[in-house]
Amino acid sequence: MNVLTRWNPYTEMEDMHRRLSSLFGLAPLRQGSVVASDENLSLPDWTPLVDVIEDDKEYLIKVELPDVQKNDVRVTVENGTLTIAGERKSEKEEKNRCYHRSERFFGRFERNFTVPEDANSAKVAADFKDGMLQVHLAKSEKAQPKQIEIKVS
Repeated sequence: MNVLTRWNPYTEMEDMHRRLSSLFGLAPLRQGSVVASDENLSLPDWTPLVDVIEDDKEYLIKVELPDVQKNDVRVTVENGTLTIAGERKSEKEEKNRCYHRSERFFGRFERNFTVPEDANSAKVAADFKDGMLQVHLAKSEKAQPKQIEIKVS
């Protein structure tokens, strides 16, 4: 089985922290951010959630991008790496509105995936609908299984 993600030990530590935090009902913390004047809270780091799915014909990468516009997302393939990058822009604070808590993270993001050997990096397609980006990475013809018909004589 081919792997689409580049190994990073810090990512594993962040993932473990995120899982433990969700087990206890806490948001993953980013140190040093004060949200409310009387409450010392930290904001979660925002990295889009991703599902990687494989079938006989392709790899499908589904990325959750709520409140992100299509024009603010970029998908590139270069030197065996598929990169999904973009930005979720912050909402403008309106006058006469008091924000008691703002836990959503805004800013730039980037996710990198190693293109598997059996994928055709020239055949990448992406579509964006309802805050969900789907990147289709086709498998090369030689990698697809072929069924041989058995003749009866």
